[in-house]
Amino acid sequence: MDEDTGSTALATPVEAQSVPLAGTQSRELVPAPTPPVALPGSKPKAGRRRWPRVALALAIMAGLAGGGFYVWRQSQSQLPPGIAFGNGRIEADEIDIDTKFAGRIAEMLADEGDMVKASQVLARMDTRDLEASLRKSESQVQQAQQSLDEAKANVVQQTTQVTLAQQQFDRTSSLVARGYATNELLDQRRQALNGAIAALSAAKGRVGEADRAIDAATHDSELYKVNISDNTLVAPRDGRIQYRIANLGEVLPAGGRVLTMLDIAYVYMDIYLPTSEAGKVRIGSDARITLDAVPDVSIPAKVAFIATQAQFTPKTVETKDERDKLMFRIRVKIDPERLRARAERVRSGLPGVGYVKFDPSVDWPPKLQGPVPK
Repeated sequence: MDEDTGSTALATPVEAQSVPLAGTQSRELVPAPTPPVALPGSKPKAGRRRWPRVALALAIMAGLAGGGFYVWRQSQSQLPPGIAFGNGRIEADEIDIDTKFAGRIAEMLADEGDMVKASQVLARMDTRDLEASLRKSESQVQQAQQSLDEAKANVVQQTTQVTLAQQQFDRTSSLVARGYATNELLDQRRQALNGAIAALSAAKGRVGEADRAIDAATHDSELYKVNISDNTLVAPRDGRIQYRIANLGEVLPAGGRVLTMLDIAYVYMDIYLPTSEAGKVRIGSDARITLDAVPDVSIPAKVAFIATQAQFTPKTVETKDERDKLMFRIRVKIDPERLRARAERVRSGLPGVGYVKFDPSVDWPPKLQGPVPK
């Protein structure tokens, strides 16, 4: 009795959990599966438990993005028939401020971001060589003027000589007719008169030559003045300095770029419309522009350009399905007077949406009749 109790007490946990095999008469026990035992210092794999949460978060984000895109498309598609739209960016014409001649930058008077007015001086080039040439040319003008004055004085002198020779010839002719002078003397007076007339003609020719010399020297002076003026770089129109390409003291070749400015009077957005809509748009059609930065503001504009060739498709298409894929570039331009009144707010590169009304009988929806910034 004690032996049985002892053997039972010494049985292992596996033997205690053993179960008999089904369909056998034997009382033989089969060990049950041993559960895994955590080793000291081991940690559970947390990454496997985080994956479901990450997948759930990604699914929620994708759903929100899809829903937002759907709402946006629905809001865009609520436009009445006769109005087309396309995505684009606000752009302004860029004007390069370049040098006309090779030279060194002597002075910089504008920097990036500055608002400038038409004819405002932006930079000056070193013109000491041109100024020296100008002074030389002006001296040549003075010299030519002096030569002209001398030639005119010589003409006056030769004119008196001709008058004297003519009087002597006339007096001698009268004496010869009355027998008081010889024909030889008359011939001498005639030759003197002819010489005086020739000298007067030569003097007049020198006057013309001196006059042309002073004109040439004057033109050279004017040319140097123009070149010096062209080395003063000015703004051709009102705008904003976009980039400063060169710095003070740099030596640039002819045509070297110094600054790039934006023409704030020519601001536009290029959008692309399919054939079915682009074919109905006309130059001057009413348009609107909304920017992503201020979506509640509608900016009035006009269609200024319609491309004559399609883009994004092959040059030659034969089927209607392919023709429906043709996209034409449409440019909508903002009124220059409106831009001048808001020059400080003009920006380039802002994304937005351009709307074009190709049916004049259609009214703009309320969202495109919003207030315009003052």
